[in-house]
Amino acid sequence: MRCSPLIALFGFALIQTGCADSRAPSETRTPRVANADRTVSGETGKVVSIFDGCDPTTFGQNGVSCTRPGGVKFDQFLSQITPQHQPGAWHFAPSELNVKVGEGFIALNRGGEVHTFTEVDHFGGGIIPGLNAASGNPDEAEACKHLTPADFLSPGQSQVDVADEGGTELYQCCIHPWMRTVVHKKG
Repeated sequence: MRCSPLIALFGFALIQTGCADSRAPSETRTPRVANADRTVSGETGKVVSIFDGCDPTTFGQNGVSCTRPGGVKFDQFLSQITPQHQPGAWHFAPSELNVKVGEGFIALNRGGEVHTFTEVDHFGGGIIPGLNAASGNPDEAEACKHLTPADFLSPGQSQVDVADEGGTELYQCCIHPWMRTVVHKKG
């Protein structure tokens, strides 16, 4: 089952149908590579933090649930999204992660909105056409077309993955497609 948030950028609202409660780049930035293990909800591994900067009042007025205090107003958020620039508060940290084969790593939603941490073959757009167009990601990543409610991480939720083989994997948020990290798995 695909959970389909509806948005209409520039006058429409983001309404997340059933996702908020479900469990389960252009801006130049120096890549940060995480190497320290941490424990999150009883799981140990390297952590990719998922951040955003939503303002609960203005995002709420536009149908977007936001649980963090203060932050970027909804209209400011929209004005920051262009193919050359994405809202800096909406990002994965680190943007690169080194793990050993067999080692776990954890995506932890530290923001106020729902996000995904989705493995994709190629970075692309997400499930919200307006955000895709504004950010210069017109083609939805194939993996984003097959999401289930369990793929959506509410604030405070985490997702554990294990590096089962060597190589490089790409992860992105299928709601905010500029939120990305590269995981290097070494034997």
